[in-house]
Amino acid sequence: MQQETKNQICVHCGDDCGKHPVMWDDKPFCCNGCSTVYQLLHENELCSYYDFESNPGIKIESGKFKEKFAFLDEEEIANQLYDFSEGNIRKLTLYIPAIHCSSCIWLLENLNILNQGVLKSMVNFVKKEVSLTFYSDQVSIRQLAELLSSIHYVPEITLDKLQQKQNKDANKKLLYKIGIAGFCFGNIMLLSLPEYVPGNEYLETHFKNFFGMMNFFLVLPVFLYSGNDYLASAYKAIKHRFVNIDVPISLGILTLFIQSSYEIFSGTGAGYMDSLTGLIFFLLIGKWYQNRTYQALSFERDYRSYFPVAVSKMESGQEVSTPIEKLKKGDIILIRNQELIPADSILTKGDAQIDYSFVTGESKPVFKEVGDQIFAGGKQMGSAIELTIEKDVVQSRLTQLWNQFDEENSEASKLNSLIDKISKHFTIIIIAIAALSGLYWLFNDTSKAVFAFTSVLIVACPCALALSAPFALGNTMRLMGRLGIYLKGSHVVEKLNSITSIVFDKTGTITQADEVKISFEGDKLTTEDYVAVKSLTRHSTHILSSSIYDHLKDISPEKVEDYHELPSMGISGFVNGHEIKLGSAKFISEGISESKSLTTEVYYSVDGNVKGHFTLSNQYRTGLSDLIKNLSSKYDLHVLTGDNDAERENLEKIFPASSNLRYDQSPNDKLEYVNQLKKEGRKVLMIGDGLNDAGALKSSDVGISIADDVYHFSPACDAILESSKFSELTRFLSITKKSIWIVKLSFLLSFLYNFVGLYFAIQGILSPIVAALLMPISSVSIVAFTTITTNLIAKNKESENKITDNKNIEQKTFASAKSVQLN
Repeated sequence: MQQETKNQICVHCGDDCGKHPVMWDDKPFCCNGCSTVYQLLHENELCSYYDFESNPGIKIESGKFKEKFAFLDEEEIANQLYDFSEGNIRKLTLYIPAIHCSSCIWLLENLNILNQGVLKSMVNFVKKEVSLTFYSDQVSIRQLAELLSSIHYVPEITLDKLQQKQNKDANKKLLYKIGIAGFCFGNIMLLSLPEYVPGNEYLETHFKNFFGMMNFFLVLPVFLYSGNDYLASAYKAIKHRFVNIDVPISLGILTLFIQSSYEIFSGTGAGYMDSLTGLIFFLLIGKWYQNRTYQALSFERDYRSYFPVAVSKMESGQEVSTPIEKLKKGDIILIRNQELIPADSILTKGDAQIDYSFVTGESKPVFKEVGDQIFAGGKQMGSAIELTIEKDVVQSRLTQLWNQFDEENSEASKLNSLIDKISKHFTIIIIAIAALSGLYWLFNDTSKAVFAFTSVLIVACPCALALSAPFALGNTMRLMGRLGIYLKGSHVVEKLNSITSIVFDKTGTITQADEVKISFEGDKLTTEDYVAVKSLTRHSTHILSSSIYDHLKDISPEKVEDYHELPSMGISGFVNGHEIKLGSAKFISEGISESKSLTTEVYYSVDGNVKGHFTLSNQYRTGLSDLIKNLSSKYDLHVLTGDNDAERENLEKIFPASSNLRYDQSPNDKLEYVNQLKKEGRKVLMIGDGLNDAGALKSSDVGISIADDVYHFSPACDAILESSKFSELTRFLSITKKSIWIVKLSFLLSFLYNFVGLYFAIQGILSPIVAALLMPISSVSIVAFTTITTNLIAKNKESENKITDNKNIEQKTFASAKSVQLN
């Protein structure tokens, strides 16, 4: 007989599937929506979604939000929401308050499975935002909003200062709740005063009843409004069959409220309304503190841990290198081959071929003509162009793009995974301990039963544990920024701690671009030759091109046509009708063999005739020998260079015999070499100039790009290191190791706090109000500990660097610097 299916439960959402369930992989689902989400998780190996908290998912609903987002069909409104719009590709950021856990992130970052029109989606958990890149000819912004809403992630869409308004409204609402809780707590404490002073037994019964009823009415707004977030969160968790941290807190609140109400209405006691309101009041204070500190951490990442990018600004026909934070609307800037566009602009001169892969992930170039708009984050592919800035530069825009430029399958943080594993069982264990404590005292001393039960639930909170890693690593990231290395995110600190191998590029990394001695060997060059060289090198961002360009100070460049650049090979173009080439011997002509001199050679040809070569003598960075000596005792070292082995003798004097030195390496060779090291199980740190090393930088576990003279922007890397701080690399690596040690120590302190708190709570001698006080204090203490200790490990070096920086500031002039940016 066929088994009836009416009692089958949906694998995803837990609802009754009815008599005709949707089947997939022999599993029942109540609808196609739930089946699709399950397949999404299954195909991406994310089925730990169902194991993480043992909870079903959320059922997809359709048709419910059809009219709510109808206004998004208006093109004028939709255009105001787009962060980027080019061809059929759109990008926007939506605020979604319902984001609350790792399951949310998994679903939202795999929306492309639910709708093929979504190219990419990324979640900013701290800000509760999802950034969507999609094809406008396949899905509209309205359909995206409806899709999100149908799986219970309803976006809040406004057209004014979106994030500022949302943060302001959220903070205002929380402050209202704190204010109401504080007002009621103070008055209930006043009305409960007779219970705490001698002689309260002589108070007349009608006064006790009156004070009790007053306390009951005062606690209602606190219970129903101020504490409703905890109760609602716990209800939703239990409804979907999992336990979050709000469950024990809500159990404590409900226990105090029910017990107190019973005593007041039965006339058997005064209840614990003062403890209840105090509990909620101090819980909200702790919540406010955590919100403020998380927002502060987010602010640090988005605005203060910046990297000043400089571009060439045109002033009276002259190029002046200018930090982008000083650019303003109407300024004219020069963007060379492979440089990023720092602000939304209008093309005013030249032929633009823009690669928007940094913004959209699509590498297909877009051709632009004079008068066309070009968005920030695009990369020019070809000869230099001039742009007029249309919108003021917002530093956070490039920072946000940089933070999002990451491999899709990046390795999760081990520390965060550890916290997840601990938190998974923490709450259930605490509820069990609270129940056993309450039962014990119920049979031995009923007066302590309620206090023991509620105090255990409140005092044992994993909040301090959860704060340890973000604040220790976040503060380390901020401090390292002050010292001269700018990290993409706090997770890079953890990755640097596990490094076993360090790979160096040579040109522009261990050699200095601003101290190169240049001469020309070969036919005598004419003024026309110098003009041609100056004109061609003006369009390139490579270290050698920049050095030659700066060397020809008194030459005025002219227009270059049909400009091309081959990474690690050379550049070419037509100047005044002549084909000009600059680069390696192989690039110029197959018949030339490079000399074995201890210099770098850049060959020059006109219309196929080789006229000679520029020689650039390498100057190694100050402190390189000491740095390599310190690193070689802890890491295995490698050097990859596109130059020939003319420098072998010099490099072998600096690097130990155990180091692996490789020459004539193309960008692809460097990438394959890094991948091979990773296959051998090594954790690789790649340090390059961000020009020809983009592939290797991205593929390595941690990629650091060197910033020479002025800082350059390399989205393929995880960190940007000031060239003047190159010799401090050992120090930076040491700081990361100490920071991880601090995180682990803060874990221990958090556990110790919970054990001590539980010791007193189990005995029934810790009141809920004291437990509620200890809860935020634990968070404050952990944040204070991690902040102070991470400050201490960098304090001495920071003070030394300030003295050095003050001297360097006077010597640095942006006017003589050229912008060096990514390849």
